[in-house]
Amino acid sequence: MIACCIIYSSASYAQDPYENVVQINGVTMTADSLRAVPGVTVMLKNKYRGVESSFSGVFSIVAYKGDTLQFSGVGYRSKEYIIPKTVKGHYFTMIQLMTQDTFYLPETIIRPMPSKQQFEYAFRHWHIADDKLEIARKNTNAMTLRALAYTMPRDGRENQAVYQSMQAQKAVYYGQAAPMNIFSPTSWAEFYEAWKRGDYRRRK
Repeated sequence: MIACCIIYSSASYAQDPYENVVQINGVTMTADSLRAVPGVTVMLKNKYRGVESSFSGVFSIVAYKGDTLQFSGVGYRSKEYIIPKTVKGHYFTMIQLMTQDTFYLPETIIRPMPSKQQFEYAFRHWHIADDKLEIARKNTNAMTLRALAYTMPRDGRENQAVYQSMQAQKAVYYGQAAPMNIFSPTSWAEFYEAWKRGDYRRRK
């Protein structure tokens, strides 16, 4: 009798091991105009897992029955939704309405220059801070990168690459003397031609 009960309970558990798992498909929309809200973050509370709604406001996430969904978006109030434990099946659809959140920015007053002369002086002599694009352009300048490469010390990877290159060069001439340019006929011929052209003459 006991063996039959154990076999029956094991069989019933094996029939649907993911009984509480549910896939939620939904849409995030504005509460006043029912327009799709893209970029809404949908997180499972206390589980550090979530998704983001698409450009059309559509999202899909797998959770357990009874989990809490957290909805947050820029310019909208955060919302929470508890998945009912009475959901039948493994699929659930929903529409989450998002309410716009009102926030106030500090006041900005734009005033004209007092006179044409002051505007001309400011246009010529005032220093305007560089924006991010100009800063990036200066940092990626070819001369700047060349100067940094010349002055900055090598890191570990560069030192390792230089060392391996030297070891590979030594391995080429393993067991024999490495050639020297002072005994190379080609180098002497180039030196002779340069001497005939007057490349080594002292220019006044």
